Amino acid sequence: MKAAFYQEKGKFTLGDSPVHSPGKGEVRLSVQYCGVCGTDVHIFHGVMDKRVGPPQVIGHEASAIVAEVGEGVSDIKVGDEVAVRPLRFGADHPFDKGHKHVGKNLKFIGIDSAGAFQQNWVVPAYTLHKLPEGLSLKHGAFIEPLSVACHDVKIGRVKQGENTLVIGGGPIGTLIAYVLKDKGANVIISEVNEKRISMLRELGFTVVNPIEQDLKTAISDLTNEKMIDCAFEVSGSKPGVEAMTEVVNVRGRIVMVAIHGGGPREVDLFKFFWSEIELLGARLYEEEDYDEALHIAASGAVPFEKLITKVGGLGQIQEIFDEIDQHPAGMKYLIDINQ
Repeated sequence: MKAAFYQEKGKFTLGDSPVHSPGKGEVRLSVQYCGVCGTDVHIFHGVMDKRVGPPQVIGHEASAIVAEVGEGVSDIKVGDEVAVRPLRFGADHPFDKGHKHVGKNLKFIGIDSAGAFQQNWVVPAYTLHKLPEGLSLKHGAFIEPLSVACHDVKIGRVKQGENTLVIGGGPIGTLIAYVLKDKGANVIISEVNEKRISMLRELGFTVVNPIEQDLKTAISDLTNEKMIDCAFEVSGSKPGVEAMTEVVNVRGRIVMVAIHGGGPREVDLFKFFWSEIELLGARLYEEEDYDEALHIAASGAVPFEKLITKVGGLGQIQEIFDEIDQHPAGMKYLIDINQ
């Protein structure tokens, strides 16, 4: 059985994926597809070596078939097609106030422990969500990032008819746009990459390029001066942070989706005082977000096939990551684990 190991900055190697029987409360999976996440790319760039500890199998946007169940597992059976919610909850901590998905003792499977770029993968049974009938395993690899989008929109408390802005039309930004559309919100996307702009417009979204147009003026025109009820900062850029406070209206909400790990950003705090703006952090997902993502996926509301830039085999993982570096305008790359 095969596995791909992140070896060092810019390098994967292929090796064996031993078959380990699952322990109590665990399940062994035959992984089918795994999407490449922006976090995986950060790992590939060598910036997370202290946390990851190479050589290690990474990857977490997985769909799989249950191959074996351990003692005490009753709600999952061999042959089930599943998506994985790759969170290993640690001991409760009073700081967390019960929110285990962002708890002090949380470990992320695929970063802090072995991930899905392998044919055999043992995970806790509680991490599994059965795929709806009719959803392919290839499209099942979108459930994890779609759950991120569902969580972001939930944090933003978006209601039908509200004006929303997504700053950054990459994979997560695009999925947020689809979840907003599913909620009945009016959606505008701010994006600077021409290839992505063209794709997003073909998908039916209203897109503004802030390099070519003044974003605040364009949004004022598009909303009849009402401006934005809820903005999502997904770009991770300084201009994105500068724009987010300029476009929201009185008591508007800003959801911080991007990590902004490169250091502090300047934020115009006066805007928060003057218009009673809210700034909301959003990280990962909860079980209910997976339930919503599965519902949206089953409805056909997201054209997953159109969002796939390329599917490559596990043996091509090095080439896939190199291509992502060379062509950052791509949307979603998938790894076929059995090719």
